[in-house]
Amino acid sequence: MLEADLSLAQKAAVAGAEVGMRYFARVQELPHEQKVDGSVVTKADLAVEEEVRRVLLTERPRDAFLGEETGELGDGRRRWILDGIDGTLVFVQGDDRWQTLIALEEDGQVVVGVAIVPAQRRIWYAARNQGAFVADVVNGRITGRRRLQVGEPSSGLEACRVGVLPPIEMIPARYRAEVDRLANAAVVSDWSVHGALLVASGELDMAVQVGGKVWDYAPLSLIVTEAGGCFSGDRGQHHPVTGTAVFSRDERVHKAACEVLISDGTGS
Repeated sequence: MLEADLSLAQKAAVAGAEVGMRYFARVQELPHEQKVDGSVVTKADLAVEEEVRRVLLTERPRDAFLGEETGELGDGRRRWILDGIDGTLVFVQGDDRWQTLIALEEDGQVVVGVAIVPAQRRIWYAARNQGAFVADVVNGRITGRRRLQVGEPSSGLEACRVGVLPPIEMIPARYRAEVDRLANAAVVSDWSVHGALLVASGELDMAVQVGGKVWDYAPLSLIVTEAGGCFSGDRGQHHPVTGTAVFSRDERVHKAACEVLISDGTGS
């Protein structure tokens, strides 16, 4: 069943990507507004999410849904978790690092995760206990699958390459202190796609995202753990996570990073 669910999630991701790219082609003309929580939203966010949900609902009409923009639909042990455009801040700037996220949760556990980066024509995906992969998207087809594997452990946190999300200049003020502590303890690196995906592929040692919700983290958490890595909130909590999330290549640096993030800066 998981194989069929993963295949459906990939189909929905590709369909949503096509909608997203139509908006991205004219993003400079696209109005956007700020939501109550300070995040940015556009018509593209809703349109992509609605298309993804339409594809999923056609084949899984009894499943429940939770979307950032479209809200909740139904209830039950199976729930799809959606984010039509993750990274709207970079999307509206014409930056190609935005993605569409899809997860399937069964009995409170994430069992399928998909992240597609439409403007880069790549898709990352995982199913529980079946590994994680990245592939290319060519003319609406997924091709060239490669298995993902986190990198080898390094000497410690100070040698870790860390991707911080959102981009540091866009970090909300309430998260600045913890991000600054981490930046002083490790090596902050640029990211070409979401840092969690680079952790899964061994290109980064760690990624930290602040201010996120369940739809931001659910699919990425599975992709990273199926690639051999670790995921939790900054206080060690597992799915569902809101606020600050940490994706790491191994438990040692993961624990060290969480300790830095929740420190009050006094050493106590």
